[in-house]
Amino acid sequence: MNILNHIVADKRLEVNLRKSLIPIKQLETSVLFTKPTISLASALKNSNSGIIAEHKRRSPSKSVINQKLNVFDVAKGYEDAGVCGMSVLTDAKYFGGSLDDLLTARASCSLPLLRKEFIIDAYQIIEAKAYGADVILLIAAILTKEEIKQFSELAKSLELDVLLEVHNEEELYKSIMPSLDMLGVNNRNLKTFEVSLDTSKTLSELIPNDFVKVSESGISNIEAIKELKPYGYQGFLIGENFMKTDNAGDSAKQFIKALQS
Repeated sequence: MNILNHIVADKRLEVNLRKSLIPIKQLETSVLFTKPTISLASALKNSNSGIIAEHKRRSPSKSVINQKLNVFDVAKGYEDAGVCGMSVLTDAKYFGGSLDDLLTARASCSLPLLRKEFIIDAYQIIEAKAYGADVILLIAAILTKEEIKQFSELAKSLELDVLLEVHNEEELYKSIMPSLDMLGVNNRNLKTFEVSLDTSKTLSELIPNDFVKVSESGISNIEAIKELKPYGYQGFLIGENFMKTDNAGDSAKQFIKALQS
C-alpha cells in the first residue's frame, strides 16, 4: 500500500465516525452555511502573483514543518501579504490539521479558503461549507469518474469552487468535466515523493483553457513560477516554503514582492 491508500483507509473510518456524531442537518444549520462564498478561480484570473499559500503543520514526506505558528496569525499575515487564497489542511492524523483551523482562518481573514482534505464522501463537502470553506479539493487518484462528477456537482450547488488535482494523463482524462473550476497538477509523485516541475509542463498542453491551471508542490522559489507561467499556469500552491519560516505571512510578502519586482 502506498501512503495515499493508507490515508484513504483511515479517512473512511474518520468520516463514518463524524457522520454518526454530527448529522448533515446539523451542519446545514451552521451560521457559515449561508454565507456567500468567495471565488478562488476568479481571484487567480485577476492576479499577478497567483499565490495560494498554505497552513500546514506537518506532512508524511517532511514530518514536522512548523507546529508553532497559529492559524489566526498565519491567515492575517497571508492576507496582508496579498496572496490570492489560503489552503488549510484539515486532516489530523497525517498533517496535524483540523476543521477548527478552517474556522479560525475564516474568522481572521476574507481570503478565499480552500479546504485541503482527502474527500471521499459527499458529507465532507457539506462539512467544508459549514466550516467556512470557499473551495474544495478533489484528488483524481482516489476517486472514480462518477465520484468526481457527483462531488463536483454537489460543490457547485453549494456555490463552492472546485480544484481537481491530477498527477498524470490518465487521471486528467477521466476528470475533465464542466463542474470543475480549476485543474491542479501535483508535481509530487505520491508513491516516491519525488518532485518535478516537468509534470506541470507536460500536462499543461492537455488541460483545456476553460479551466484555471494550478501547479502544486515543489514551488519554493520565484524561478519556478516564472518557468511555469508560459505554460498557462495562473495559480501556484505553496505549501511548505512559507510555513517552514518563523513568520509565514512575512515570508509570503517578501516572496510576492520579489516575484513582482
